[in-house]
This record gives sequence, structure tokens and C-alpha cells, in this order.
Amino acid sequence: MTGKELIMNLLDKKQVERIPWVPFAGVHAGSLKGYNAEEVLKDADKLYESVLEANKLYRPDGQPVVFDLQIEAEILGCDLQWEEFSPPSVRSHPYADEAGIPCLCKIPGKEDGRLPVVLDVMKRLKKEVGDRTALFGLVCGPFTLASHLRGSNIFMDMFDDEEYVRNLLKFTAEVNKTFTDYYVEAGMDVIAVVDPLVSQISPSHFEEFLAEPFSDVFNYIRESGVKSSFFVCGNASNNIEVMCKTEPDSIFVDENVDLKKAKETTDEYKVVLGGNIPLTSVMLYGTQQDNMKYVVDMIDNLSHDNLIVAPGCDMPYAVPSENAIAVTQAVLETDDIREIVSNYEAVPEDIEIDLPDYDNLDKTFVEVFTLDSKSCAACTYMMAAAKEAKDNFGDRIDMIEYPITVKENIARVVKMGIKNLPCIYVNGKLKYSSIIPSRAELEQTINEEIERLGK
Repeated sequence: MTGKELIMNLLDKKQVERIPWVPFAGVHAGSLKGYNAEEVLKDADKLYESVLEANKLYRPDGQPVVFDLQIEAEILGCDLQWEEFSPPSVRSHPYADEAGIPCLCKIPGKEDGRLPVVLDVMKRLKKEVGDRTALFGLVCGPFTLASHLRGSNIFMDMFDDEEYVRNLLKFTAEVNKTFTDYYVEAGMDVIAVVDPLVSQISPSHFEEFLAEPFSDVFNYIRESGVKSSFFVCGNASNNIEVMCKTEPDSIFVDENVDLKKAKETTDEYKVVLGGNIPLTSVMLYGTQQDNMKYVVDMIDNLSHDNLIVAPGCDMPYAVPSENAIAVTQAVLETDDIREIVSNYEAVPEDIEIDLPDYDNLDKTFVEVFTLDSKSCAACTYMMAAAKEAKDNFGDRIDMIEYPITVKENIARVVKMGIKNLPCIYVNGKLKYSSIIPSRAELEQTINEEIERLGK
């Protein structure tokens, strides 16, 4: 049985002979051929060469062609901030100042933006590896795309202008369906709706605003004759059930989610669950043995039906290829690898971290802990809220981001006992965990701390 048959049978609710492996190698694929993020996301030949190399090295059962949630936003008028070693982030929002909705005539066409690059590579990969590998076409989900267009104001709109939010989500869902058409025509087997910001809202808000557009999109994908995935980053634990109710074929989550608990819910709804190898502490900074042991322990602690092994999200650019190969070995040769790591214990790095004296601060201190605001959409908007607060309060407060792509910041997260990312601490106290505050909420919190300090 080929890897593709394994994935497709699993998503068809059939029994399969082993757990599949789907490495989400986006810009990381470029690192395998020495290309930076901008090169691999703009040049069809370099993207094709890179993804093909990932296919050869990692022997995936399924893989994405490109992992960039800004393709749609860029075409629709968002300015992007390009980075050398991560996907671009949205820098400006066309409807940030005045609530608006693009007309349906603005839905991207096949020749717009970087779509020709993506579609070209999809077709080439389909011809080269499509008989043995399930190819994933990723679209930016309705809520995150709406946030790209409106900015962080959309969170207040959910209280102040509900009808506007529903209408904007109708538009972004139509964009998803149009991209589904393009990607299915290009040969994609699975359409993954990637929506990181779903983790930033409550189940009640999901049911009120997102259940209908997501159900609409997944139904459209089903009617298009392909399979679907619902991919969400951050601590989406509370939303797993409402996500299942929108009827995707699979759900992928990151390290913030307890996979065993989530699987109890996804199994109940007969939805395949994928995840959730930690991106930095294990894949980026761990050893081969760390990666092998993590995967073997995951496999040994979960029921094997309705399960896919995958990174928690898009793999960081600099993940050592030997670590991803170690995951491949752990999935394909589990019994042998289990024996190899049976007595292995990871040795934590001895990194000294000095925490601030929070009881004797000179001024209020805002700390934002992120996966990396350059590449994680939820982190981008969390950090944007903090930057707005810094702009407003100026020198009256200090503010810093701690992305866990830096080793020292992982040690800081451990020392502070942080459980979920992204989050905001103010004067050493957790104020927002996996929930992006509105400007008014964050400013009120900061004002209260300023008054408490008396400075």
C-alpha cells in the first residue's frame, strides 16, 4: 500500500496497516536545497526542487505543497513583511480603519499574486509523486483571512458589529471555496483549511460566527471529491468538539493540545487527528533520539486508529534534516526504534535564566511569549496588541517578546511554568493565555498595574 493509499483510506474511515506520517515542511523544504523563505515562496522551480527533496528525504505519506497563509491576503491588498527564514507576515490590513468587505468580483483569479507559482508546482508534483504521496493544498481559513483583512479590530467587531463579522466571513469562505476549485484542478488530494486564530476565541463565539462558514467550506470540499483537514495552532483544546461538528475529515493540532484528550473527542466524531511533535524544543533543538522517543511515546500512548503523526505546525526553517528523518524512522520502524530509545533519557540543557524582580519594577513590564510572531499568525496578532499598547503608553511601560525559537526563551518558559502559547504576562502575572485581548482590555489591564505600582 502506498503512502497516498494509506492517507486516503484512513480519511475514508477504513482500517490501515500503520499510522501515516505527514511532515509539514513549508519553508523548511527550502533549507534542504539552500534557498531562503522568499526564494522558495516566489520561485516555482526552487519551490518544486525543495518540496521534491523533502519527499525524497522524509518519505512522507502525505505532504503540503506550500505552507504560506498570506497568499490570499496579499492578493486582497495586505502588505507583507518578508523574512529570510520564515513565511511572510501581514503588515497592513486594508479594512483596519473602516469596516469593509471586498466585493465578490475581488475573489482572486488563477493569475493573481503568487497563485501561478503554487498551481504550477502542484501540477508538477502531482505528476512526479502524486501516485504515491497524498498532496495537501493549504488555504488560509475564513477567520484568519478575515483577520488579515480587518486586523485585530475583528475581535471587538464580534461584540460590536456581529452582522459585519458574519458578512466578512461569508466572503472569506467564498475565497476558500474558490481556492479549493483551483487546487483540486491542480491535483490536490486533501484541502487543509489552516486557521490559527480559531484557538483565540471561545467555543460559544465559534458556534455563533464560525460554525456556518466552516461547515460550508468542508461541505464544498467534500462535494469536490477530495478530503479535508482543519488545521489550527495554539491552545485549541476547548474548541476541538465544535471543530468536529463542522465535519472535516481530519483535524491537526499543535503541542499546546493534549493529544490523548483531544483524540477522545475526535474519535467520538470519527474524525482523524493529526499532530503534534513540538516544533522547537524537540524538532529544532532536540537530538535524533529526542525525536524518536517523542514519536514512539506518542504512538505507545494513543490508540492507533484515526491517527496521523505530524509536526505541531509548519516546521521551522532550521530544523536539522536528521531530526525529521528520525521521525520518519520512528513511524516506519517503530519496533526497532522503540528498542533503540528504550533506555534513553533526554539531558536538559543547563541554561541559567534570571527572572526580573517583579515586586520591585521601575515601571510596568509587558512580556509576550510566542512561538514566533514572524511566522505564527496567532502570535502575530498577540504581539500586535502589545505593540499598540506600547505605542499608547510609551516610556511608561517596558515591553518585550520572547519567541521560543530561541533556546534561552524555551528555558524561560519552563522556569516561569508557562503552559500555553502565545500568552501575555504583565508584571510577572499571566493575563492572557491563547486569547488575544482587545486594545481596550489590554490597556485597562496595564493601567491597573501602573496604578498598583504607583509609577
